[in-house]
Amino acid sequence: MKRRRVKVLLTGIGGGGHGEQILKALRLGELAYDIVGTDMSDACANRHIVDKFVKLPRATDPAYLDELRSLAQSEKCIAIFHGSEPEMAVLSRSRATLEADGFYVPVNPPSVLDVCQDKTRTMAHLAACGFPTPKFREIRDLTDLDDWAVLPAILKPAVGGGGSANVFIVQSAEELMTFSRYLLGICPSFTIQEYIGSSEDEYTVGVLFGADGVLINSIAIKRVINNALTIRTQVPNRTGRSEFGARLVVSTGISQGHVANWPSVRSACEKIAESLSPKAPVNVQCRVADGVVIPFEINPRFSGTTSLRAMAGYNEPDVLIRRDVFGETIPERFPYKEMMILRGLEEHLVG
Repeated sequence: MKRRRVKVLLTGIGGGGHGEQILKALRLGELAYDIVGTDMSDACANRHIVDKFVKLPRATDPAYLDELRSLAQSEKCIAIFHGSEPEMAVLSRSRATLEADGFYVPVNPPSVLDVCQDKTRTMAHLAACGFPTPKFREIRDLTDLDDWAVLPAILKPAVGGGGSANVFIVQSAEELMTFSRYLLGICPSFTIQEYIGSSEDEYTVGVLFGADGVLINSIAIKRVINNALTIRTQVPNRTGRSEFGARLVVSTGISQGHVANWPSVRSACEKIAESLSPKAPVNVQCRVADGVVIPFEINPRFSGTTSLRAMAGYNEPDVLIRRDVFGETIPERFPYKEMMILRGLEEHLVG
């Protein structure tokens, strides 16, 4: 049986971000995709594996949206997928305009982005909804730390800091003050969070919603955090608390691990995601400590594990196109495979 051919535009296909992940997933889809791929740089490793490559301005450029719309129209694309967080923000604000042009745009509304892209607001939202969270606080001045007594802790910029950049683990009052001074020197505020659980019990959980806000399915990967690709920073555990393991670890945005049912983790993360009223994929980062699922970050978008999930038969971009564009009935909680998936580096000859 011949597969239906579909033309889509996918932005941000370089740089190892979620655009590259969506690209890989689409190539595994049940439909046959002609992909117009874009990036802000010609030095893009994936430009030769899309059907057409076009360089676009940065998402912050005033000309970006008009050039994006013109390209999608001239190429007769039916959908526009964002592949970077700056582009996600533009598409979210412009979703109504793009839909009026006839494009399907799987992106969450600004209300979801506003919560999830500010780490302090994320924790405050979760706490207000009654979900367990690490102890947390927004820090705008060193005096905000005067009565903070919870160590070890994680320090991270409240906004930005993609890929776990400028994230620090502190175990002593001296370390706390040193890294706090540094962060306040480069950003107006940061979030301090209690360090929770062990890196051996960390999960990345995708919760898939359609454009109508209906929950379609969820998937959890128990992360294997064991090398330079997966570890942003690690320090020996000097706390004397064995529940944290031998080392305290902050993971990168590059996930790998064991895809399985993980019912208690998925159920908890579905409730967390539903509290945001999303209309596109949501990804919850969490650890399980003393049997409790504790979220520590939420990404309101396709995940850095989108292609891994597709390998297991959980192909989010393909499912959304089939469901939301072509009206296909997707089985409720459609099945997918259990498997272990590990990652490495891949080289591309580009010229």
